[in-house]
Amino acid sequence: MRVHVVSDVHGNVEALKRAGDGADALVVLGDLIDFVDYHDHGRGILGRVFGAEKVARFAELRRGPQLSEFGAYVRSLWASLADPAKVVEEAVREQYAELFGALTAPTYATPGNVDAPHLWPEFAGAGVHVLDGDSVEIGGLTFGFVGGTVLPPGATLRKHAAWVPYLREAEDYAAAVAALPEVDVLCTHLPPAVPELIYDVVARRPELGSAALVERIAADQPRWSLFGHVHQPLARRVRLGRTECVNVGHFKRTGQPYAIRW
Repeated sequence: MRVHVVSDVHGNVEALKRAGDGADALVVLGDLIDFVDYHDHGRGILGRVFGAEKVARFAELRRGPQLSEFGAYVRSLWASLADPAKVVEEAVREQYAELFGALTAPTYATPGNVDAPHLWPEFAGAGVHVLDGDSVEIGGLTFGFVGGTVLPPGATLRKHAAWVPYLREAEDYAAAVAALPEVDVLCTHLPPAVPELIYDVVARRPELGSAALVERIAADQPRWSLFGHVHQPLARRVRLGRTECVNVGHFKRTGQPYAIRW
């Protein structure tokens, strides 16, 4: 049995069309949407709506230490639109129509933080299974899926903002992980909270990870823990006991799926 796994697609439709080639199934670990393209500021939803120059400033401020200045700039961008939520949803729907149309059957997918999971059932066609807090058997192994990422400590979601990422309270995320049955393959967008797996060497900072995933791995020792989210990790893979923990890669840039076989 051969399964291909991708994460952090961020709009790479052409590579996604080929991601399942030669595999018995495709697993997608979220972040389908290309919201902010940090390599080409004119692309992505923000580039399309505001233009490359404003996105370049957005990227510069996001990397800086002054979060208040970054927040004020973002609010000014949205305030320049008459109906920002409508503009964003139209752009998201346009991307999802292409992205879900590129998926081969069978595909098993869970959303990332840069996704709008409430829209997924509308676009997932025959043979595309949307899973979040669910498990499924593939080739005799049990795969468990938990989507989204956790809210940073002390942060709150602005639920009426133009764009609301799929961020979950840490307690809610931990409960979803705990509710899974015993699995052979743990599939998440978020990595386990292991320092080497959550540190991004380009951003030069740790991203968030999940302690609940580390606890679940220690308890069950699945064959694999597969995830994405951190685009340039210090370590792509770490072994925890019998479990191979693997960041399957930044698919937008590599265009290459990660393959598991049994």
